[in-house]
Amino acid sequence: MDQLADKIAQFLYYEARLMDAHRYDDWLALWEDDATYWVPCGDDESDPARSVSVIFDRGRQLRNRIQRLKETLWLKERAPRLKRLVSNIEIEPAADGPIVVRSSFILVELHRHRQILWAGESTHHLAADGGGFRIRFKKVLLLNSDEPLPNLMFLI
Repeated sequence: MDQLADKIAQFLYYEARLMDAHRYDDWLALWEDDATYWVPCGDDESDPARSVSVIFDRGRQLRNRIQRLKETLWLKERAPRLKRLVSNIEIEPAADGPIVVRSSFILVELHRHRQILWAGESTHHLAADGGGFRIRFKKVLLLNSDEPLPNLMFLI
């Protein structure tokens, strides 16, 4: 289990580095084609079809989001500087299904001389893929998800 835990932690750290560096195509390559990326609005919602979401993307929608981010002019010229810390990684191994991984994060965003601190937790459903993993599902619960949020021009 320790070796699996180390590999999963390295995968989460790598994903964080890709997001912080705005390496959108490399980040998207970590995902399965029909994966779901969900950021609920409010507390731990269990059904995105019955609740409001900040983000609820599946396959094509996620690829479209990435394309829009890449085409955003001001983001090309002056993308926010990001640094995220990933911790408290908990793994629920599964015999046949995906590996469920919960973790906490702190994200610092610096944009136009303004620094914002984001915090929350992520749940990943990972599928083993050769020596690595692919993301089947990712849910991000922002600590302040029930507060007014600015436009999120980065990946969380």
